[in-house]
Amino acid sequence: MIRPFGIIKPILSWLIISITLIGTLSAQNKATVFGQLKSEDEQGIPFANVAVLGTNIGGSTDSLGNYSLQVPSNVKVKIAFSHINYDGQTFELTLNSGEQRELVRILKLKENLLTTATVRDDANRMNTMQRVDPKIAVVIPSPGGGIEAVLKTFPGVSSNNELSSQYNVRGGNYDENLVYVNDVEIYRPFLVRSGQQEGLSFVNPDLVGSLNFSAGGFEAKYGDKMSSVLDVKYKRPRKFAATVSGSLLGGAAHVEGSSKDYRFSFLAGVRYRTNQYILGSLDTDGAYRPRFIDAQGLLNFDINDKWSVSFLGNYAQNRYQFIPENRETDFGTISDALRFTVYFDGQEVNTFETMLGALTTEYRPSPSMKLKLIASAFRSNETETFDVQGQYFLGQLENNFGSDNLGEVAFNRGIGTFLDHARNYLTANVVSVRHLGKWFDGYRILDWGWKYQYEDINDRLSEWSMIDSSGFAIPLNSDQLTLNEVLKTEINLRSHRTSGFIQNTWMFSDTSKHRLTAGVRFHYWDVNKQFIATPRANYSFDPQWEKTDMIFRVSGGMYYQPPFYRELRDLNGELNKNVRAQQSYHAVVGMDWNFKAWTRPFKLVAEVYYKYLNDLVTYEIDNVRIRYYANNNSRGYATGLDLKVNGEFVKGIESWASMSVMTVQEDIIGDFYYDYYNAAGEEIRYGITQDQTPTDSVRREPGFIPRPTDQRVNFSLYFQDYVPKLPQLKMHLNLVFGTGMPFGPPDYVRYRDTLRIPPYRRVDIGFSYLLLGEKKKFVGPKNPLKYVQSIWISFEVFNLLGTNNTLSYLWISDITNRQYAVPNYLTARRINAKIVMKF
Repeated sequence: MIRPFGIIKPILSWLIISITLIGTLSAQNKATVFGQLKSEDEQGIPFANVAVLGTNIGGSTDSLGNYSLQVPSNVKVKIAFSHINYDGQTFELTLNSGEQRELVRILKLKENLLTTATVRDDANRMNTMQRVDPKIAVVIPSPGGGIEAVLKTFPGVSSNNELSSQYNVRGGNYDENLVYVNDVEIYRPFLVRSGQQEGLSFVNPDLVGSLNFSAGGFEAKYGDKMSSVLDVKYKRPRKFAATVSGSLLGGAAHVEGSSKDYRFSFLAGVRYRTNQYILGSLDTDGAYRPRFIDAQGLLNFDINDKWSVSFLGNYAQNRYQFIPENRETDFGTISDALRFTVYFDGQEVNTFETMLGALTTEYRPSPSMKLKLIASAFRSNETETFDVQGQYFLGQLENNFGSDNLGEVAFNRGIGTFLDHARNYLTANVVSVRHLGKWFDGYRILDWGWKYQYEDINDRLSEWSMIDSSGFAIPLNSDQLTLNEVLKTEINLRSHRTSGFIQNTWMFSDTSKHRLTAGVRFHYWDVNKQFIATPRANYSFDPQWEKTDMIFRVSGGMYYQPPFYRELRDLNGELNKNVRAQQSYHAVVGMDWNFKAWTRPFKLVAEVYYKYLNDLVTYEIDNVRIRYYANNNSRGYATGLDLKVNGEFVKGIESWASMSVMTVQEDIIGDFYYDYYNAAGEEIRYGITQDQTPTDSVRREPGFIPRPTDQRVNFSLYFQDYVPKLPQLKMHLNLVFGTGMPFGPPDYVRYRDTLRIPPYRRVDIGFSYLLLGEKKKFVGPKNPLKYVQSIWISFEVFNLLGTNNTLSYLWISDITNRQYAVPNYLTARRINAKIVMKF
């Protein structure tokens, strides 16, 4: 009798062996293509189609634009990439059995003369970063220009100085903002004390591929700062292109290109800027001779499919020479109008020279893993020298409307002389080695990193000032001449610091989408011997409602900022090596809503935040100079609401409005004063010591006071429009309003800084016209203009309303030691013309 299993068993064995052999042969006849689809601004394109033509092999990119396909080997295949908003591409290749090939493609946005709006930002909606369009930096009307001019229109970002590229974020100061370019941390000069001296910022808009910005609650992979992060990625060119631009404020040029096989690419830019024309509108007349130059380059080379190297280099020189002649400033009220007149001698010469080089090696052992090693070096040589004498007259203006001398000086309230001297020299060297790693699949992303940094800073300070009123030096001393604000010291600081992070991102969905990122940073510095570990997390939730496109976000964590050199140096120029890391605990709740209005796309972003601040280092701000007390003697908080609505207010072109309401307060530990009431019932305040105070005085503690960056309300509007029958002609409006910042007398007693500078109000407007576009109907084959892609000309009016914005105050005294706060006004109305040519 034949048993059935005896027949089936060998058949099953042969089937298993056959299937195994077929699978093995099939695997041997397969290869893998992986990579990323990107837009022209280096953003990943999510949910794009990737397919092998002529087969049923295909798929789509994930939320970051990554993809992976198995394709037949040893035959030529044609891979097609497509997306509804981008021009499609195809690419032919032949792979060996088992070969893995990375293929990164850049898709061009479908052409439409008016469609410059990018209202949706699907790639960033599920995290805390905001996408910044670098193309706006070319057209936004602003004396400073650049990427920072665009950032200043974002919610939570404020600035009351159009001459500076620095900005405050949610109550933080300039030193609390982190900037990365291609994963390399960027530093700003140390000795700059005014926006006039500052010149160009590091980021070159012509070279930028992508920009992402976070005003708080950012991920652990971003460094140890308390306020914000700007993550800049320069372009990876795929074809030749160039731009040349010029204006009354300077010029710029850049060139880019790649080899035929795309393995080598280059990117280079040079900029020249002079603020002489703008500075001529200030109250102080004189010979302004600013000169700012900058050269940058980025080289990329793919050694093979797994290894690549790149080099980023930068050289910048800012030279500011100023020979003041005279100044005339009217201030006060109608009933008490004053005129401050100064005649100057001397000059100011400052030089800031910075160099940076960064070599990056990237290794991709598999389609799901990337490893980077970055070696960078930064050097800054800074010189600040000035001897400026000013002889001033404080005049009382005639305020009688019936007088023929209305508005003229009726009599002098006081005369005097001041003399400012400085010989300051600083050299800073920062060398670092950094490792970054990333592992990802369709639903998880693991990031980690480690960094070692060596710092060598040499600082020689020698500065003082003297005030002489009516022939008497202040403070009065019959035996000797007394100098004020004396700083004379030499500091050499060498140190080592280590930092790192690890974070994981989970993306999962059922009937809704979820994204959770959690990580931790660590940091150790051998100067203060402090080790810190700071956990951070953010969670995003997309309920995928049928009729409402809305996302909710929650983020927070610990954001410690270890001191750098500037925080260690106190008001007397002495170094305090015991300063600890400043602490900020963030809690941010936000929402992102895409909606339609007038059948056009709009986006509303709202965030509520609270930051508890501890171990703060108290500081004073004068113009853009930050002077620290070099002591962890303060605690505080910042809380507020940020709103931004952007969309097609005019069809086909993006505009936005931002509003922020916030407050930032601090309580300085151990500060107090004594007061009593005189016979008239007036409160008389004394200093922070008990010497020579009346016996019936009362000790009081100020408690919470505004920090120097406490700007309660800030509103920004960037609006674009065009002529319907002439869309080449566009209008760009940049409006900023911010309530006044705190200030006080120059006695370095913080609780007295509760006065308010008048609100900052400014409107800049520009008109641009496309002289030559891509469709050059009148350009013949022999016309040189055939190589020109486009030519734009623009006409700009800075400070359209002619507002006298106050930046700070100059304090002067008379023989009675009565002080007067003379406002330092910012720039007046100016006209600018610009031309931009693209090749």
